[in-house]
Amino acid sequence: MFSKSLLRQRTTRNILFILMFALTFSTTAPNTATALQIDVPLDQALVLAGGESTNPRSFDPATTVSGGDKRVFSGLVSFDPKLNLTPDLAERWDVSADGTVYTFYLRQNAKFHNERPVTAQDVVYSWERAANPALASDTVLTYLGDIVGVRAMNEGEADHIDGLMVIDDHTLQVTIDAPKPYFLLKLTYATAFVLDKANVESSEEWFRTPNGTGPYKLVKWTRFERKVYEANKDFYLGAPSIPYIVVKLYAGDSQRLYESGEVDITGVYSVERFTDPTEPLHSELLTGVNLCTGYVVFDTTHPPFDDVNVRKAFSMAFNRQKYIDVVLDGHALPAYGIYPPGLPGFNSTLMGLAYDPEEARQLLAQSKYGGLDGLPPIVFSNIGIGSYISADVAAMAEMWEQNLGVTITVENLEPNYYYDQIYAGNHGQLFSGGWCADYPDPENFADVLFHSGSSQNNGGYLNAQFDTLLEAARVEQDVTKRIDMYQQAEQILVDDAAALFTTYSLSYQLVKPYVKGYAFTPIDIPIERYMWLEGK
Repeated sequence: MFSKSLLRQRTTRNILFILMFALTFSTTAPNTATALQIDVPLDQALVLAGGESTNPRSFDPATTVSGGDKRVFSGLVSFDPKLNLTPDLAERWDVSADGTVYTFYLRQNAKFHNERPVTAQDVVYSWERAANPALASDTVLTYLGDIVGVRAMNEGEADHIDGLMVIDDHTLQVTIDAPKPYFLLKLTYATAFVLDKANVESSEEWFRTPNGTGPYKLVKWTRFERKVYEANKDFYLGAPSIPYIVVKLYAGDSQRLYESGEVDITGVYSVERFTDPTEPLHSELLTGVNLCTGYVVFDTTHPPFDDVNVRKAFSMAFNRQKYIDVVLDGHALPAYGIYPPGLPGFNSTLMGLAYDPEEARQLLAQSKYGGLDGLPPIVFSNIGIGSYISADVAAMAEMWEQNLGVTITVENLEPNYYYDQIYAGNHGQLFSGGWCADYPDPENFADVLFHSGSSQNNGGYLNAQFDTLLEAARVEQDVTKRIDMYQQAEQILVDDAAALFTTYSLSYQLVKPYVKGYAFTPIDIPIERYMWLEGK
């Protein structure tokens, strides 16, 4: 999702890191004695570090713009650690000959955490709740919009979803608007998770005591201190091997906590150190390529980025390799298009907009603004607090000033409500973007982010040829033809400078030797249920 997942939350995590850094050095640093106050046996717990949003929409599966809490909640289908689509709450399904009607058969042993059986009616309730315009979900059309009637309900034209039919308590029929090969993949996202109506309607903050269906129960949540999860022994796919998960909230720098033995897994910012074979913790480092693309959104509905020459000028005045070397210490790959390496549709021969300051200045002069003097004031909206300017935005602004003579004003938006402001259109002409795959299909990038009818198209990009190509690719059943269509669509995005594509991100994780079964997955999955502890 916008900013999904790993890259989508990277800037937020940078701000949270700053806050945690301040907390670490303004209070007593955590130590083993403090950690032992957690009321679960730590030798039976996977201990992690984390933060906490103050925005309630972040915790509701129907409104979150991250991957959702897959420990607590689940849906009809999921991914395994190899990103194979697997049955989840649905034991199996049938698809009609024309590819538009799916019949899901729910597991007889699927229960909520309070032991109430999961029924087809629960699925209908959850999806109709997400589609209700009163909830104002920014994701429902993206992930459930292929179902007949979802759009009508979301636009207030219906009070139910026509494409859902309960056959019996454990059988649900779902009709979609056209045969789409990626439809099941979308149901792995949080918007499609199944919720308990009584739980949801019990209080405004029901998500703090959720009655989920997932492999873990959230048994304790002390605000800004810790979350404690307990294995769901009645989980329909088998009880998880790790009895507890403890997430320490705002406990300090997670890399330092890992080194002191207080957390078991962490991301790494001292990459040079841990990639050195002489480093004692080098053997605990796992690396991987994320299915993530960083980019800068041009608001094409407002001057000056309504002019393609201005968009091209800003793109060609950006030095990707210098940006990666200076801001990211060389630990990323330059991005010239939207599809990251490893995603079906990635095109290594893509003709991107290369760094060329001289041509960038010529393009700016050829624009309808006639060059630098004709440009309006330009505002870059970013996640931030006060007057703080993040290194990535500072680097870009400096390049544009040096190469184009343009002065950028940086506007910080409060971190917990950043995405609410972006989706509401309360932003400048530039803002940071980033997308990690929710499912391994190019539709999840091109269609979701740039089709003119997508609620995620926050830059307002519009190209009729591009839309037509994507609409044909949605229903193309020949895989080779379909991938070719998406690659053509990507070239249109590049030629139109629909966004400034910056980097493909890399992942670096430290994992304790006693944590077994951990696998790096570029897409968020309920990985803890596949893991176990050995000799902690």
